[in-house]
Amino acid sequence: MCDSSAIADLLRAGLADAGTAWSLGTFGAAAEFRRSDDEDVAPLDGGRLGLVSPRGGIGLRLSEALVPFAYETALGETWSHAVALCLPDAEEIAEARSTVTALGADSEALRGEDRDALMFDLGFGLRTCVVGLRTRHPDAVDVLRAACGTPALDPQDPRLAALPRSALTLVFDGPIGRIEVAGDAGAGGPRAHVVASVLRLGRTHPATAPIPAGLVPHAHMLPPHPCKNASGTAIPFDPARHDAFQALLGRWGDPALFALKQHGLGQGERPDRMPDRWSRSVEKVAQAQAERLRACCPQAEEVAQDQSGTGQVVSGHQALS
Repeated sequence: MCDSSAIADLLRAGLADAGTAWSLGTFGAAAEFRRSDDEDVAPLDGGRLGLVSPRGGIGLRLSEALVPFAYETALGETWSHAVALCLPDAEEIAEARSTVTALGADSEALRGEDRDALMFDLGFGLRTCVVGLRTRHPDAVDVLRAACGTPALDPQDPRLAALPRSALTLVFDGPIGRIEVAGDAGAGGPRAHVVASVLRLGRTHPATAPIPAGLVPHAHMLPPHPCKNASGTAIPFDPARHDAFQALLGRWGDPALFALKQHGLGQGERPDRMPDRWSRSVEKVAQAQAERLRACCPQAEEVAQDQSGTGQVVSGHQALS
């Protein structure tokens, strides 16, 4: 069982970092919460864990069943990273509705002033979250009520697209929390997507993510990446960001895969693990990271070579400590 206080600290640290983004949902349908360094944000009322901004918000629910799982995956010449927030496979939402359904006032809205607005389940029938639309606009309420009882309503449906964007808020709500996305959030802030063709695959996560058997990711914490900014644009390699995620990987990742990656960076013996798709991905990540560390930390490379005799490179902070 995971340490609940350590998990709370992990989540609070992520919320406090403007560079950390969040996603909640499933493979093919997810909402994301992200913010800029200077964006106006406020904590949730009632002592709840989360943040709101003018463009949306995130609220998280701590659970004894919650399992953070940090991982990296090879991505072309670079890599991606995340901390998946997982629950056991048996943990699902109370009711997965397959038709548009009126749910009444949204009493769980992140802002108090939104709790009298009406919520409609858009009918996607997902295991991990409800995809809902909240509004108090009379025309929007009429459209949604008319759709009740019909199959899933795409958020991009022409009937909704004709309404004022400011009148609609997309809500992804599940067992470990919710993300709200204002209809007029604009670029660079909270956003959401629903891709029916991907949902039909019935997967809970991409095949490249090494989520342990028996766990289902319900959300992801996405700390700042050392090679790209929040918009995905490449930036010069940032060793501090790299080290920060390695600490998360060491605490919350797969110990064998982490040891394999450390071996690839010149630290420690190769673990006794049979090669598989995950180990091959980790080896590619180690190679990509070694190249960037070698380019930005040539002195660290010399120290690593002297200490290990392997010619492999480790982080400058780690090699010189």
